[in-house]
Amino acid sequence: MSKFHISRKVRREILTHIALIIVSFLVMTPVLFALAKSTQTRAQVFHYPPIFGPGTAIKDNYYTAWHAFNLGMYMKNSFIVAIAVTVGKTVLSLLAGLALVYFEFPLQEGVFYFILFTLMMPTEILIVALFNLVSDLGWSNSYLALIVPFMASATGVFLFRQHFASIPSDLADAARVDGAGPLRFLWSILIPISWNAIGALALIQFIYVWNQYLWPLVIIRENAKQVVQVGLRGMTAVQDVTNWGVVMAGAVLAMLPPLIVFVLLHQQFMRGFALGQEK
Repeated sequence: MSKFHISRKVRREILTHIALIIVSFLVMTPVLFALAKSTQTRAQVFHYPPIFGPGTAIKDNYYTAWHAFNLGMYMKNSFIVAIAVTVGKTVLSLLAGLALVYFEFPLQEGVFYFILFTLMMPTEILIVALFNLVSDLGWSNSYLALIVPFMASATGVFLFRQHFASIPSDLADAARVDGAGPLRFLWSILIPISWNAIGALALIQFIYVWNQYLWPLVIIRENAKQVVQVGLRGMTAVQDVTNWGVVMAGAVLAMLPPLIVFVLLHQQFMRGFALGQEK
């Protein structure tokens, strides 16, 4: 009887792994397709039947995407903006979470619920008002226009508020007895035990800012300050006959920084959003 139960368990695990492999392959199909097409010439891209293996233009496609279409410049701009916004959002979210948990002030709960309410207001809804505000401040066509409007994060405030609320209040009492101020308490105690939450927020915000398209398209006029997603769109706009091999090469290159950040922070991401548990 035990052997029968063991064999059923083994079969169930095998079927589960097969299903996961199939789902993973389906999810990866667009990436694999882009990788294959990024190595092909224009003729190979439109060849029938389709060619799903490597092509013969890998060097030319990646060189053209990087140099002829200034993809390196666009990626540099996106990297600067993404790092600035990620660091700024993390710092402000930490301070806001500290204030909402360890300070008492009028309408404290109302402020928190108002912050949560802003989660239902995407940038697209505010884009006209935001454009007018940034233009009046003289920030249009600058890094400030891409960085400052995204420095605040309702997601980050919610994440750190909930995380700090789960930490025993005895730590704050002990720090207060030892003479530690709020910022010293944040730096010496809260941050060292919050790296998983910090890593999770940093990963989310970096990828979110890296993929910004609409706002940079509206507010930035000079190509020298434009970001990579708009640059990728420009690769198809400036070609009379689009060389999709070059475009796919650009898309693959644009995927690398978020992928590297995900590989570096994926453990913190999983632990930071675990259901009430941290490893």
